[in-house]
Amino acid sequence: MVAVRESRGHPALNAVPYRPIACADHERLEFAALTKQWLALRVDGTTQRLLPLDVYTREGAEWLQARSEAGETLTLRLDRLAF
Repeated sequence: MVAVRESRGHPALNAVPYRPIACADHERLEFAALTKQWLALRVDGTTQRLLPLDVYTREGAEWLQARSEAGETLTLRLDRLAF
């Protein structure tokens, strides 16, 4: 399952129910967003350095908006990330 890029009504993401992540991981993401701390996260099997910008809930799932080192803004479903 691809973790990247939220798409409203995206059938591949909507077909798989959201599984809440561990509270400690959620807090880590929120703290990194507040303190502007870069994190190494595994996205689609590849480790990337990302700067968390926001953590929010939409359409029954939790999402991370983050900036890549290349400057791209990504929206990632939290249950598809690995820490």
